[in-house]
Amino acid sequence: QPNTCDISKLSAVHTHKTLIQLDHHPHSGDAMEISLTQITQQNYEAICELEVTEEQEDYVASNTWSLVEAAYNPGYFTRAIIADEEAVGFLMWVQESKGKVSIWRFMVDKKHQQKSIGRAALSLALHEIRQIEELKEIEICYNPNNVVAKGFYSSFGFIEVGMDADGEDMLARIIM
Repeated sequence: QPNTCDISKLSAVHTHKTLIQLDHHPHSGDAMEISLTQITQQNYEAICELEVTEEQEDYVASNTWSLVEAAYNPGYFTRAIIADEEAVGFLMWVQESKGKVSIWRFMVDKKHQQKSIGRAALSLALHEIRQIEELKEIEICYNPNNVVAKGFYSSFGFIEVGMDADGEDMLARIIM
């Protein structure tokens, strides 16, 4: 059975870290520390090597491409998702305007999925994004047939607002 997270056991360590107590962790009582860190010369290769499952490949741009986009476009912010000092995922958001941030990339490596890492990482990202002055909305998009994504994002307060301009992805927003 996959590891699950008891949300009551989430505790903020500081702005960019959280501890997760896993219900089925191999060492009972151990907590996993999840943090978001800057992408640097020391960790970018580990981020580029992360992979999603074969079924998820069509839904997620490569981390390498995302890092290139962020390097050449102002307002793009990237973070490594770190679990117990190991790179396990990637996030990128874009400040599209003074009042709007869109989360464009969010992935957890296939070896680290189903451990509540994504839930902790998104919580940390939303906390960081909410620190932006004059922020009015946070947006994310996903495949409209992905009921797991819909439930996951709605649990954070995202409300579906309709399809994107291409008619391919569902848009969901948190209004501040």
